[in-house]
Amino acid sequence: MVTASAAHARVRDEILRLVHRGLPVPEFARAVGDALARAVPAEGTCLMTIDPATMLPTAEFVENGLPAAELLRLVEIEVREPDFNKWAQLARAGRPAGSLSDATAGDLDRSLRQREIRRPGGFSDELRVVLADSTGTWGQLTVFREAGRPHFSPAEVELVSSIAGVIADGLRRGLLLGGAQAGDGDAGLLVLDADDGVRMSNRAADHLLDELGTGGREGARLPLVISSVARQARSVCGAATGAAPAPARTRPAKARARTRAGRWLTIRGSLLNDGPESQVAVMLEAARPAEMAPLMVDAYGFTDSERRVTELVAKGLSTKQIAARLHVSSYTVQDHLKSVFAKSGSGSRGDLIARLFLDHYAVSLTSGIAADM
Repeated sequence: MVTASAAHARVRDEILRLVHRGLPVPEFARAVGDALARAVPAEGTCLMTIDPATMLPTAEFVENGLPAAELLRLVEIEVREPDFNKWAQLARAGRPAGSLSDATAGDLDRSLRQREIRRPGGFSDELRVVLADSTGTWGQLTVFREAGRPHFSPAEVELVSSIAGVIADGLRRGLLLGGAQAGDGDAGLLVLDADDGVRMSNRAADHLLDELGTGGREGARLPLVISSVARQARSVCGAATGAAPAPARTRPAKARARTRAGRWLTIRGSLLNDGPESQVAVMLEAARPAEMAPLMVDAYGFTDSERRVTELVAKGLSTKQIAARLHVSSYTVQDHLKSVFAKSGSGSRGDLIARLFLDHYAVSLTSGIAADM
């Protein structure tokens, strides 16, 4: 008979192998859900990618999830209303995973999203997992059970918590190292009404919306990242009265998202008017080098020291010049470079820059770097 600990060990090993295969995000999400189900039985999963700078959802990969309208209401609750086990709460608590049953002491209906959305949809307990590693937060995984099924056990929560960083690593690799392309073309402009209906759009916006896709969720009218940015823009309406939680009031209505074609876009939202019928203008444009460079460096998991050395390599400085700039020895710089080459799979400085900046990304890691020359 296979013990629970042995089954858990097998799941960890399987997910680790998936990470090293470098799968595209949709395939990786399905494979992780299948592997996890062998140790943590569940009726469905939802893996969302997020922009690590703004923490807004950018895409979703769902198995047996809720319809689109309910998902958007969940996003709104996250941004504007109090509830249990919100993503920001889990991240601040320093524990990557938590079950709703534990947070509510077994009374799931204490949760707003459970009362309003999940229970009417036939679901009971949920297990939320923040997918973060040393480079940032890259996604959010929800595992859920239908009504009548047992709540998640502490052992199941602990297992998922222990592999959250590994899953985050695979997600980061799939997002950033899988044939990404620089964005190009004209900017897209949308105007959304209070219900996220499209009141106006230009031709470029129509094309980019199609390229982003809706993820196949039933009833979805817009890509998740568009609705996320629009809801964040509207959260400023609650800022003056305190209706929106403090983190939501200061978080920018902006997110970087990768299209199905591999291009990176920056999506920005701005409120056009106040009140319950407020409209939001959403701009979609090619991600600028200064916006993409930190993500590309994070893809390889560089330390702060390795990042600084790589920035100076990109400027063309020699080892001796880098050592003088950073006030370290040339030997220390060489050690950092060896680690950078190993992590990025580069064989030379030129190869390193080529790998970091795919297609026509910038030749520097930070904006304004030429000013330091």
